[in-house]
Amino acid sequence: MLGKGVVGSGGGTKAPKPSFVSYVRPEEIHTNEKEVTEKEVTLHLLPGEQVLCEASTVLKYVQEDSSQHGVYGRLVCTDFKIAFLGDDESALDNDETQFKNKVIGENDITLHCVDQIYGVFDEKKKTLFGQLKKYPEKLIIHCKDLRVFQFCLRYTKEEEVKRIVSGIIHHTQAPKLLKRLFLFSYATAAQNNTVTDPKNHTVMFDTLKDWCWELERTKGNMKYKAVSVNEGYEVCERLPAYFVVPTPLPEENVQRFQGHGIPIWCWSCHNGSALLKMSALPKEQDDGILQIQKGFLDRIYKTIHRPPYEIVKTEDLSSNFLSLQEIQTAYSKFKQLFLIDNSTEFWDTDIKWFSLLESSSWLDIIRRCLKKAIEITECMEAQNMNVLLLEENASDLCCLISSLVQLMMDPHCRTRIGFQSLIQKEWVMGGHCFLDRCNHLRQNDKEEHQRQLSLPLTQSKSSPKRGFFREETDHLIKNLLGKRISKLINSSDELQDNFREFYDSWHSKPTDYHGLLLPHIEGPEIKVWAQRYLRWIPEAQILGGGQVATMSKLLEMMEEVQSLQEKIDEKHHSQQEAPQAEAPCLLRNSARLSSLFPFALLQRHSSKPVLPTSGWKALGDEDDLAKQEDEFMDLGDV
Repeated sequence: MLGKGVVGSGGGTKAPKPSFVSYVRPEEIHTNEKEVTEKEVTLHLLPGEQVLCEASTVLKYVQEDSSQHGVYGRLVCTDFKIAFLGDDESALDNDETQFKNKVIGENDITLHCVDQIYGVFDEKKKTLFGQLKKYPEKLIIHCKDLRVFQFCLRYTKEEEVKRIVSGIIHHTQAPKLLKRLFLFSYATAAQNNTVTDPKNHTVMFDTLKDWCWELERTKGNMKYKAVSVNEGYEVCERLPAYFVVPTPLPEENVQRFQGHGIPIWCWSCHNGSALLKMSALPKEQDDGILQIQKGFLDRIYKTIHRPPYEIVKTEDLSSNFLSLQEIQTAYSKFKQLFLIDNSTEFWDTDIKWFSLLESSSWLDIIRRCLKKAIEITECMEAQNMNVLLLEENASDLCCLISSLVQLMMDPHCRTRIGFQSLIQKEWVMGGHCFLDRCNHLRQNDKEEHQRQLSLPLTQSKSSPKRGFFREETDHLIKNLLGKRISKLINSSDELQDNFREFYDSWHSKPTDYHGLLLPHIEGPEIKVWAQRYLRWIPEAQILGGGQVATMSKLLEMMEEVQSLQEKIDEKHHSQQEAPQAEAPCLLRNSARLSSLFPFALLQRHSSKPVLPTSGWKALGDEDDLAKQEDEFMDLGDV
């Protein structure tokens, strides 16, 4: 074609258009050289872990935008995880700064962490499940920990694409037999690595000796005893084979209602107070059975409540706290904020980020759980009271609150081995329904939506919907601005609880990591997994960038804000009328409180909120922001 364009052409004819089309990206030119010259990245396998399938020349996108830059490497699927081995990671293999106790790496996804799998066909995104007739050119994996992985398969061999896509779908979505789960092969391969000292390995709490060791460690053996009445799960499959009860409690009482109504020991404080949990008795309509249950509970209660020496406070988590449906709904809304497909959608969402975050109620649920744990900690630490957690099956919220309390009060639980032992004690042996709650062995796609049917229908007593950021910043505002502003806030929760004085006094002292450790529960202090949301900003993804990358972006924002401020000042100075010229000066002591308070205070003469991440976006959307109404509050001379 090029020859035909040249022959017989005069000097005035146009040069022919090039007919060569490149189907190879510039970053691919040296791919083959890399495979030959560089050492292949090693895949780290756990004991018993086996490789099922893999594909080479897979491009993992750093971010999904018009440039579509990424890293080439291998995509591997084992019976435990999905792993991406980038070609540029070989230098990190021997890096001594890397953590040595990580089970999975940054580019690893455990099979049960996969939430949804999507494929892109001709720029159209579709959910992948079952047997595929056509294989995608791009694979998108949404994880339950809010990570999103995007892999380009356009340059991978067709047979490898079929194997890796089919393998990932099958091993993350297809029904499995319980014995085929990775934990069984891992336990078989690692069973010879036994250590006799419980301090140096994870305590499994599957023997009477393990419970006796925990009682001795926490000094709980003075008032409590380990029992084997459920050995072989003869009494109840929900209870562990061995557990701990108060010493005065007869073991035959455990069998009476199959473990229901029995206070089970969780942990003991240094001052002798203890944390207990109890599953509620079955709800019966017959008056005679109700009377029997009442008499039984009265006798049980007297074994743990003996004033003035031992006082028990009961926390009914089934009726006076969160419901499991409320938690699940909030998490579903919260999760959608992070599952963004492109940078355009990110910037559109960023404008209303805080309002969307607040409307999900997820951070409020976190705050309420932390607050409840601190209340229990205050009862045990300051008031020397026993606390009894009551729940329908004592296997959901009891596991959560009990774990939080022990993390706050027991330094051993904040070690790697101690934390693993805590999960084993409170969640695994505590009877948490992992299969129902996480749906690991789902039979079909519909079952994912039917999972909620397995949740107990408990009533929750929700806090007034005043807004997450405002409710917990009321206390902060009052301290900062004094009595004058406190009159303007009608708070339904004045935070006059007993734990508030205990909480404030502890935070006024230097943190003691070897003893009690209380989290922050004020609204702005509860952190979100920001990097999951900010993955569309390259500066936030710099490995080891830390504060340097953050400061660089803050300086850009400050420079932009300063430029805008200069333009505003010029506009005001150019006005000729004296009243208008004096207005900004008169209002310098006033401020506008936006939905971003206390993250940003808006000056009265500027109606555009200062966004934490949108500062470096094009200013084309600011007209829409200017239309928003902000709450105005005169702060006077403060």
